[in-house]
Amino acid sequence: MISTKTMSLFEKRRRRNRTALRARSAGRPRLSVHRSGKHIYAQVIDDAAGRTIAAASTLEEALRSTSGANIAAAVAVGKRVAEKAKEAGVTQVVFDRGGFLYHGRVKALADAAREAGLEF
Repeated sequence: MISTKTMSLFEKRRRRNRTALRARSAGRPRLSVHRSGKHIYAQVIDDAAGRTIAAASTLEEALRSTSGANIAAAVAVGKRVAEKAKEAGVTQVVFDRGGFLYHGRVKALADAAREAGLEF
């Protein structure tokens, strides 16, 4: 195990968030978000089975026309991943923001997924 003294603040937030998720997940799949400088990615993961149920990102053909580094793109990805999850029969998830702060593009993606029918 890595000493917390050598971990970055991002890694500490990610671990703290993931530990809290395990405590309250109750068998629900997890909506994981990754944000880079150019794109945003989201996937619904079933940790018990170890597989991805649904995924969406700004790299998909349908979402490539917009810039991947803005709130509008995050909203589009949130709606898309929620639609795919509902098609797969998933309506309840836990939100895994990783080490990212719940602000800006991450918050916009979460709000859009909620509006599209995911519960978390």
